[in-house]
Amino acid sequence: MPNSQYIETDVVIIGGGATGTGIMRDCALRGISCILLERDDIAAGTSGRNHGLLHSGARYAVTDTESARECIQENTILKSVARHCVEDTSGLFITLPEDDLAYQDTFIASCDKAGIPTRKLTPREALAFEPNANPAMNGAVQVPDGIIDPFRLCAANVLDGKEHGAKVFNHTRVMGLIRQGATVQGVQCLHTLTGERFAIMAKQVINAAGIWGQTICEYADLNIKMFPAKGSLLILDYRINNRVINRCRKPADADILVPGDTISLIGTTSEHIEYDQIDKLAVTPQEVDVLMREGAKLAPIMANTRVLRAYAGVRPLVSVDDDGSGRNISRGIVLLDHQARDGLEGLITITGGKLMTYRLMAEQATDLVAEKLGNRNRCQTATRPLPGSEPSKGIRKASASLVKPVYQSAYYRHGERVSHFLDESDDSQAVICECEMVTKGEVNYAIQSLDVKNLTDLRRRTRLGMGPCQGELCSYRAASLFSELAGIDGQASAGLLVDFLEERWKGVKPIFWGDALREAEFSYWIYQGLFGAGEVPTPPKTPHSSAEIKRATSTSAADQEVSQ
Repeated sequence: MPNSQYIETDVVIIGGGATGTGIMRDCALRGISCILLERDDIAAGTSGRNHGLLHSGARYAVTDTESARECIQENTILKSVARHCVEDTSGLFITLPEDDLAYQDTFIASCDKAGIPTRKLTPREALAFEPNANPAMNGAVQVPDGIIDPFRLCAANVLDGKEHGAKVFNHTRVMGLIRQGATVQGVQCLHTLTGERFAIMAKQVINAAGIWGQTICEYADLNIKMFPAKGSLLILDYRINNRVINRCRKPADADILVPGDTISLIGTTSEHIEYDQIDKLAVTPQEVDVLMREGAKLAPIMANTRVLRAYAGVRPLVSVDDDGSGRNISRGIVLLDHQARDGLEGLITITGGKLMTYRLMAEQATDLVAEKLGNRNRCQTATRPLPGSEPSKGIRKASASLVKPVYQSAYYRHGERVSHFLDESDDSQAVICECEMVTKGEVNYAIQSLDVKNLTDLRRRTRLGMGPCQGELCSYRAASLFSELAGIDGQASAGLLVDFLEERWKGVKPIFWGDALREAEFSYWIYQGLFGAGEVPTPPKTPHSSAEIKRATSTSAADQEVSQ
């Protein structure tokens, strides 16, 4: 955090999702000084609330050839530059008896047109490739789908940006734009953990806040309307499939089953919601029923698989004209130069798109900023590996004394950066989370190098608490490490634990039956009955509503026009 109330930089980036972190890295690699602002934590919004599918583009091939081409292009790039974030599983599009088998030929032809390689399989060949796919299928098509960890991806972009001079302020809300006439000169900020207010002056401000970007535009009285589409997903308690399984039909609810590290995910639904509900997402019983019913059609074993939790994200659909009906909505990349469009200098908006196209979106936005700043350095992000995905020569293999599952899990998550925290010492190898094999050394690395401030941040960096036990048997150990490694007193670390358990609880409520109910009762007994967690005081409330935010920032910098 800044030590003064006033900071200067070339570029301010609003939004710490995949696009914002990608812009941060791209700017830094071109020698453009920049600061990234995120109101919560890296990948805490839409970027961290999806199924983690590394799209081949096949899903869009029939309906949107341009998006399909972008996806297969970025799919190939990310498999090269973000290897430690990607698992190249391959995928299947299966045709079930209730589906139209003729659609398969349309699908293959559309993939060919978009440059997506396919291989038609018989049901027997498909089952040999993925044994838990529905054996009743009539046919299948193999495509180069995979899986990608969005948390790892965003953290790696931030790490590379920081190592090239960029700065990141998490838990920092943008309260308004600093304007001088028709020029945006910076932003007014509130650090939500400390209540500190400060200003950042910049030559360019990039609005990469996704669905929340409408609010940023409203600060400048710009007419950008977002039409939020909520998507709900379920997490299963182990990895029931090793290949991505898609339904070979026009996109619909619950037609993608994705393996992810130690679990599998089924998703998604799609429902238009009002803009004022984007921070109040809840998974309904009806959505759970649809996901369970339709998911079991992809892989029948899912019907007997325990559900760990449910969650939802919101897709940013964009209307960029004066039509408030939502008829003219773009699902592609939307890059707006507000100087050319609205006569407002110093502000750019990048929105729409998908997780798969984050790097391309970042390149397009940074190209525009570089042009405005007179920076002629070219984009390197398509060829330069992210930290963790550098060539591994020189990284020693696990020795006989270094427990191999520990080393392999750490290397899987952090690539060559494993050498920064895991060594032969018992202390660094001490296992904190058995489900994901997270060690004390990895926790320390996350706290010291990856901008971790609490247990939820730690979960996003290391997957601690994301396995079958959902933090039940590891969160109290991790909380105690904040006292040892981050200098937080015991009372504060207990507060971190309670906050983490409350956050985990939100995902359990929609699937509160059977094994999930029994597991929740056991967790309650441990933390409430044994540890007395309910008696721990909760931290002061962070301002969230518009009224609270305005009260928290009732003053502005002198001689500056603040657009609220």
